[in-house]
Amino acid sequence: MNPPVITIEHSLTEAVRRLAEVSESSRLDAEALLAWVLDIPRSYLFAHPELELNDESICEFSNAVARRHKGEPIAFITGKKEFWSLQLKVSSDTLVPRPETETLVEQALRLIPRDQPCHILDLGTGSGAIAIIIANERPKCTVVATDSSSAALKIANENATRNALHNIRFIEGNWTEPVYDQSFNFILSNPPYVRDDDPALEELQYEPRFALTAGRDGLNAIRTIAKTAGKIMVTGGILLLEHGADQEDAVAIILQESGWTDIKCFKDLSGQPRVSTAKIDVQTIQGET
Repeated sequence: MNPPVITIEHSLTEAVRRLAEVSESSRLDAEALLAWVLDIPRSYLFAHPELELNDESICEFSNAVARRHKGEPIAFITGKKEFWSLQLKVSSDTLVPRPETETLVEQALRLIPRDQPCHILDLGTGSGAIAIIIANERPKCTVVATDSSSAALKIANENATRNALHNIRFIEGNWTEPVYDQSFNFILSNPPYVRDDDPALEELQYEPRFALTAGRDGLNAIRTIAKTAGKIMVTGGILLLEHGADQEDAVAIILQESGWTDIKCFKDLSGQPRVSTAKIDVQTIQGET
């Protein structure tokens, strides 16, 4: 008796059924994983549902579905994530770039002149997503990106190399410490802003905890940046910070107490307050040091 034929359609049906137990996007998850296993675009799955899978592909797809069923992000299973307009490598040493962070990129590109050289700093760069998009979209600018994780910086460097970017430099260190002797026109950051006891952390178990949490109220990293970023900012420079949807007012108070002015907040695509911008009187800051 011949073994049953396992087709694309059959594989997807079984995967969707299983992933529906843990994912609200089970169909999309299954399609993304099978397309990755077969190294084909998702559109090919729709055009050839009758295609028979070989044993190797069946086994690899089954393993991928099992990992997703346990809660592992698809980006970590496939090792890649599309962000803005680029395909980026990710790993368990970095956060998965999220749509909310595109709001930070959007606001930065709105403010950064297209044809004017600027010095830009990305704090806590992780996979390099923000810095790489800015460097790609503003080739006349110089981008510096810091992170305390050497493993994350290795991924970021690979992403910059893959995208043939030569106007970006990665430096290991904690926030502004490794660039204290430089000055910047724009400072960007998507810092940790999750509370240490936030129940949502259970669903984020595969991502590095240090890149997610920042104290009891989730604002410790933002406090550090608010206190130090102004010391390396040129006159007229702008700080852009991503934060939690319920942290707009708290972030504004932190920025005000550290001498920042002209504080504004922008909403993400879901209508939640997500990115705050601010300016600072550089002369006042320098006078205090």
